[in-house]
Amino acid sequence: MKIKSQRDFWSGLLFLLVGLAFAWGATEYNFGSSAKPGPGYFPFGLGILLALLGGLVLFKAVTIESPGGDPVGAIAWRPLLVIVGAIAMFGLALPKLGLVVTLPLLIFVSSLAGDEFHWKDALISAVVLTAGSWVIFVWGLKLTIPVWPVFLA
Repeated sequence: MKIKSQRDFWSGLLFLLVGLAFAWGATEYNFGSSAKPGPGYFPFGLGILLALLGGLVLFKAVTIESPGGDPVGAIAWRPLLVIVGAIAMFGLALPKLGLVVTLPLLIFVSSLAGDEFHWKDALISAVVLTAGSWVIFVWGLKLTIPVWPVFLA
């Protein structure tokens, strides 16, 4: 078997492994039924779908020729570390600073991972995503997420 696209091969393999891991992890939860699904129903289905998508990408990687074998380039460490750091910062800061401060902070820090940073775009994204997150999670789903910083509440 010859790999005809390295990039598709490795991404397909990653999708397949992550999907199977999520599906396997979801088996620890109650599935329920189709009429009344339990907490394991949705993650299991998504894991299977991700694994199927990974299988399709893997199949494409070994059957369809790509120019030059489509090699995998160097790992972009700076964007990877900035995004992972921003997500960790969000998780640590949310209980103390609340959604209104932490989500825009996450968006601004993550925007620095790209090559082109524009304050206006980051500000628009921060406002829209913060308002949308409040509507969906706090108002719509009634989740107990701190909205305002502790010192203001």
